[in-house]
Amino acid sequence: MNVTGHRPERIAEEIRNEVSLMLAGELKDPRLANAINVTEVRVTPDLKHVRVYVEILGSEDDRQATLDGLTAASGFIRHELVERLRLRRAPEVFFVPDRSEEYGQRIEDLLKQTKHSEGS
Repeated sequence: MNVTGHRPERIAEEIRNEVSLMLAGELKDPRLANAINVTEVRVTPDLKHVRVYVEILGSEDDRQATLDGLTAASGFIRHELVERLRLRRAPEVFFVPDRSEEYGQRIEDLLKQTKHSEGS
C-alpha cells in the first residue's frame, strides 16, 4: 500500500454518489434534462483533479449540449463537493463522455456479423 492508501478511491466513490444526487434533481440547467448516468469517477492521488465519466442518452447534439451544461455547472459542483465532503481544497472537476456501452455494442454487432457470415 502506498502512502496515500485508499483515500482517493473512497473520495472518488463519495464524489460519484454526490454528483449522481446533484444530477438527479439539484441542477436546474435545461441542458441537463437528458438522462445522465455517472459511470465512474477517477481522482488523482493529490485530490486536485477529478474526472467524472458520464453516459449521456440522446442524439449527438443532445450529448454535446448536455456536456456543455455539465462543464458550465462544474464550478457549482466543485463548491458543493467541498461543502458536502468537507474537503480542504476544491478539486478541479472534468466531465468525460463514457462511450464504453456504445463501443461494447459495436463489438458485439461485429461479432454477430462474423458469426453469421461464417454460418452461411
